[in-house]
Amino acid sequence: MSLYPLALRLDGRKVLVVGGGSVTTRRIPALLDAGAQVRIVSPVLTPALHAHVEAGRLTWREGRFDESDLDGAWLVQVAVDDAEAAARVSAAAEERRIFCVRADDRTAATAWTPAVTRQGQITVAVTDGGDRRNAMALRDLIAAALTNHELPVARTEQGQVFLVGSGPGDPELITVKGRRLLDRADVVVADRLVPGMLLDELRPNVELVDAAKIPYGPSVAQEEINRILVDRALAGKFVVRLKGGDPYVFGRGGEEALACAKAGVPVTVVPGVTSSIAAPALAGIPVTHRGVAHEFTVVSGHVPPESDLSLVDWSALARLRGTLVILMGLKNLPKIADRLLADGRAADTPAAVVQEGSTTGQRVLRSTLGEVAAATAAAGLRPPAVVVVGDVVPVLG
Repeated sequence: MSLYPLALRLDGRKVLVVGGGSVTTRRIPALLDAGAQVRIVSPVLTPALHAHVEAGRLTWREGRFDESDLDGAWLVQVAVDDAEAAARVSAAAEERRIFCVRADDRTAATAWTPAVTRQGQITVAVTDGGDRRNAMALRDLIAAALTNHELPVARTEQGQVFLVGSGPGDPELITVKGRRLLDRADVVVADRLVPGMLLDELRPNVELVDAAKIPYGPSVAQEEINRILVDRALAGKFVVRLKGGDPYVFGRGGEEALACAKAGVPVTVVPGVTSSIAAPALAGIPVTHRGVAHEFTVVSGHVPPESDLSLVDWSALARLRGTLVILMGLKNLPKIADRLLADGRAADTPAAVVQEGSTTGQRVLRSTLGEVAAATAAAGLRPPAVVVVGDVVPVLG
């Protein structure tokens, strides 16, 4: 069978889907992403489809197909187990000259859904004479090629800045979008906590700015980072500001976004996996657990509790029953533990320290709030490390 390939613009156009089972559940996200006005006709829906209805993303008529359901439709997708019912839908669609996709019988359909891979604005669709497995295998090969090879990038006179979170340390924990943007960068401004393997894989012509080596104090260094981001973007460069963890979790990403916005430079934030959750998880510590902790609080410990510069209400944290996660707090851990104890947190509250979570250098120390500071010093643990305080520490052993 010879097919004519075509890409449909469905934004604002009605698409009818007949059936409310697992096949429909898989196909709905792509239709919604294309902006289609989706209407489902089915006696029942999966819980995932119910969630779409409740969120107002699509509409549902409870019941079986009626020809009037086709009114205004540009496309029909049929995903029911009953072959006769599917045939009635496709026959009615044929009569109205509406293309119809059938999950039960591709040969009886007037349109096929290809195997698809997407990378940014690039969409590749593959069909293979009705053999879905061949199409999917070829799709996967193309997806790998798109991921592993440099693609031409459309340039504008003005560049742009992407604030990308690289995750807690394992290079494989960067998001797919973050990795794709890194592969396209002209300039990469990297923090010291960025996984080194990500930098090792940059294209040879990429300008790499090591933010950890910018001289002067922290505030002046931040001003210089802001200047570099703006300068390179205004020169038409594709700039990736690569930050450890998530850009907005104690990463000063907000300051960089404001600096770019003030200079008229477009900024896109790409969230990253934050060590405040990932490091405990990889050490076998869930920050929440049913019946144990219904909340978790993440604070910075880089300023000691008694300092006038501290914005943390340590007394309030001591009264909480949930999990407390402290980032950048190893140096001040003795003072932090003493303050929590003084304000009422029990000395036998479980505590843990996770050093270099997600990396080959990961070390885990389990203790109690009363002893964790001394135990950490005795074990020689060093930054970067995440401190966890709460009853979730021993949950998984």
